[in-house]
Amino acid sequence: MQTFDLVVLGAGSAGENLANNVARAGRSVALVERLRVGGECPFVACMPSKAQIRSHEVRHLVGRAVELGAAGAAVDAGDPTAAFTASAARRDEIVAHRDDHAHAEETESAGVTLVRGKGTITAPGVLDVDGRELRWTDLVIATGSTPTVPPIDGLADVPHWTSDEAWSSSVLPVSAVVLGGGPVGCELAQTLARFGCRTTLVEATDSLLPGEDPSIGAELARILSDDDVDVRCGVTAEAFEPAEEGALARLSDTREVTAERVVVAVGRAPAIEGIGLDILGIQAGKQGLEIDEHGRVRGQEHVWAAGDVTGIAPFTHTANYQARIIAANLLGADARADYRAIPRAVYTDPNVFAVGLTPARARDAGIDVITAETDLAETARNTTEGAPGGRLLLVADRDRRVLLGASAVGAHASEWLHEAVLAIRAEVAVEVLTDVVHAFPTFAEALEVAVRDLANQP
Repeated sequence: MQTFDLVVLGAGSAGENLANNVARAGRSVALVERLRVGGECPFVACMPSKAQIRSHEVRHLVGRAVELGAAGAAVDAGDPTAAFTASAARRDEIVAHRDDHAHAEETESAGVTLVRGKGTITAPGVLDVDGRELRWTDLVIATGSTPTVPPIDGLADVPHWTSDEAWSSSVLPVSAVVLGGGPVGCELAQTLARFGCRTTLVEATDSLLPGEDPSIGAELARILSDDDVDVRCGVTAEAFEPAEEGALARLSDTREVTAERVVVAVGRAPAIEGIGLDILGIQAGKQGLEIDEHGRVRGQEHVWAAGDVTGIAPFTHTANYQARIIAANLLGADARADYRAIPRAVYTDPNVFAVGLTPARARDAGIDVITAETDLAETARNTTEGAPGGRLLLVADRDRRVLLGASAVGAHASEWLHEAVLAIRAEVAVEVLTDVVHAFPTFAEALEVAVRDLANQP
């Protein structure tokens, strides 16, 4: 039996970064992974999706070449199916054909002992990996999440993909029904539609992006509809059955939709089954493993958790943040996580970006809020870009005069709205924000209008 200062179960974004950082500080570290070092993000999620999104953005711009003054006559972007194949080839190059060799090599060069296999806790301080026992002083659980496939009657009998499979396919379906109007579902629906796939997007709640303000979801629905996505909100898929085209979906609004492929993007669940949590007396909460501000699993002194398995803001940047917090604490610091300003991004074209509280969540927390909105179509940069407009929404605490939340749908919003992340995290006074000068012409100028509106409200 080998003994380590730290055993990390799961080599996704959190586990990989945490293991490398602690090992570089001189501690003995074992990293256990049964699939790929690097996890989902570099291979079947974040990176491949953004690669194909960039391809459809360029294809869309080519179609607007005359409108934007880039050509005197229409430019033919070619067959959409061939274009999808080309985008998939570029995507696969970017993700190294889903080969984790480079990630594994970097981890081992950091001094980490990489153990391939399924890890199971068999006793306090002991992890079994396919018959190999590893003893630990501290254990980090970073097993990530898995796609949720809802128990819809007949779904198993028709051709369907999870989002991971959709972002790995080189085949463009003729038609698709996408289940789930969250970030992943919206990105997939637009990507498929812009490559010529007849796409229906089905969301059970009354608006897309149900965690955001309804005005943001409504604006995104307008944008996707302009891309010929058939957006159905407040609708569920009741049943599926095989059809000549592939699948027939019976929807709760009594309509029937046929599609070659069903794409399931209704969310993910923490990957904690069968890892032996009961041996340590750990019970998962509703969203995943409950952790304190230091990253420890509640009730445990030497067991920590990071990434999607915690259910806290399940993004790669959150996982990396939690990894930094835990690594610092393992090395003797007193680091504490603050989740008030974790950004949320949806990489549709145009982007959606949000941070902090929505007006409804702030009011539910008992805060007296003030809000301000800006129409991005009124910015000079929107005119020069030929962008489709959009909206910016700011939320502030009326009494404390600090920003609580911000959200936007608009061109490059995921780049220019990070100013709000800093303002919320640092609790910058609204009156100070009114004195910030933005370059002209930029989309960020929209912040000046909204912030002044907040400042003028009693």
